Amino acid sequence: MSEEKKSLNFIEHIVEEDLANGFPKSALRFRFPPEPNGYLHIGHASSICLNFGLGMRYSAPVNLRFDDTNPVKEEKEYVDAIKRDVSWLGFTWESECYASDYFQQLYEWAIELIRDGKAYVDSQTSEEMAAQKGTPTEPGTDSPYRNRSVEENLALFRDMKEGKYPEGSHVLRAKIDMAASNMLMRDPIMYRILHKAHHRTNTDWCIYPMYDWTHGESDYIEQVSHSLCTLEFAPHRELYDWFLDQVIDPEKVRPKQREFARRNLSHTVVSKRKLLQLVEQKVVNGWDDPRMPTISGMRRRGYTPEAIRNFADTIGIAKRENLVDVSLLEFHVREDLNKKAPRVMAVLDPVKVVITNYPEENTEWLKAENNPEDESAGFREVPFSREIYIEREDFKEEANRKFFRLKLGGEVRLKNGYIIKAESCTKDADGNITEIQCTYDPRSKSGSGTEESLRKVKGTLHWVSAEHALVAEVRLYDRLFSDESPDTHKDKEFLDFVNPDSLKVIKAYVEPSLSSAQVEDHFQFQRLGYFNVDKDSSNSNLVFNRTVPLRDSWAKIANEG
Repeated sequence: MSEEKKSLNFIEHIVEEDLANGFPKSALRFRFPPEPNGYLHIGHASSICLNFGLGMRYSAPVNLRFDDTNPVKEEKEYVDAIKRDVSWLGFTWESECYASDYFQQLYEWAIELIRDGKAYVDSQTSEEMAAQKGTPTEPGTDSPYRNRSVEENLALFRDMKEGKYPEGSHVLRAKIDMAASNMLMRDPIMYRILHKAHHRTNTDWCIYPMYDWTHGESDYIEQVSHSLCTLEFAPHRELYDWFLDQVIDPEKVRPKQREFARRNLSHTVVSKRKLLQLVEQKVVNGWDDPRMPTISGMRRRGYTPEAIRNFADTIGIAKRENLVDVSLLEFHVREDLNKKAPRVMAVLDPVKVVITNYPEENTEWLKAENNPEDESAGFREVPFSREIYIEREDFKEEANRKFFRLKLGGEVRLKNGYIIKAESCTKDADGNITEIQCTYDPRSKSGSGTEESLRKVKGTLHWVSAEHALVAEVRLYDRLFSDESPDTHKDKEFLDFVNPDSLKVIKAYVEPSLSSAQVEDHFQFQRLGYFNVDKDSSNSNLVFNRTVPLRDSWAKIANEG
């Protein structure tokens, strides 16, 4: 039991303490509350895993609530993408909720606050309000409209709702304390006028509630027990509680806001504004570009939901922000795909090999293991013929003893096949090798049990039969930013650090078994990395994305630097 207690994160400790103090377990309820103004990213994944993980741990319901209070930036496209991403990550929500469902209730509560003298309509400009707000060390000054009569405030607020005033002419503010040390308590804005159509309520409303007014009250309406936010909302907790105080029924559950730290990922930005900038300026090809840290982008690149959940579990929940190296995420991707991705052969930078003593018309089918990590994965057959492709970097005319691949006069084993020996090579006018002539040992076939097949040679190469190989487009993705923290430089824009080599598109050759590969299928291209089938793929044009290389090449670069 002590082991389990020790493993709890601090949020779980809070829940456990509440239960120990008499809070009924049956009243636990959590929520994941995204604003539908962009696609979810890796930062949201931690919050999703936290809230839904608590739901599973305590057998408690978890709501998916869209905090849709800003019609200027919110779209149904984002709502649909968020639902798709949460489902793909493996989570099921109890209720699908929208802050816009509560607009009428929020409005009625606001009327009550006006009647109680706790809210007023302010007709200052935003600049005037900012000037009278004060500073962290100096108190603010009262708005000249702060002491309007209840009747005048009610009339103005109703006319605001009816659309009788232009945007920016009035706001509704809570009447709290212009000298409060927490500047968020200095008469915060509750409503602003926006003559914009909402993705769900269309033009029913001309006033929209602010986030701080909406969030806690929505939690209360849904009877959420623990409202978990990131650290930037810690100063908002006092206001969250003040707003709840105005409407709370002591017989109902009072939501408790608690904050945890963001986990920033290296070589990445996760600000929705900056991600939108990347999309709008066409630095990337949309929100689901495989270089994006969005869940949609990671899915398209070939990351698995299990890998993302394991990553979120590994980095955990903490009270302080820190920068997590993206290589940790890539480690979890490799670890998961290693167990489940079938092994296949593909050649990304081909050079032709002609096996001069192999019969010209002959094709034989060699037995190849699908996944040594998975006994149930079975075997497949790959065609072998006189002409094959190997990787260009796997051959050198001359090489030192540490080069265990093919060199003139040297031998290598072809994966699942024969031992070959390089006899000669042909070059073009520029000195580039265009063909390698080899001989093979007919008795050295892998798995045949002959003495020759058991002969040890130091190198094993992947290959594809030139006659049978399929042409494929392969997209080699790398980190979008060359700097580990691109948006923390005061003297530079984050766009200055875009990696010009974040995408290379090449023509490759793959074994014919991949003709039946479906979108999002995962594979390990042997000796090269993990790849998956992109949604642009078709029967006539196979397209693969590199998910991750087999090894972390960036760690090597960093060490050399």
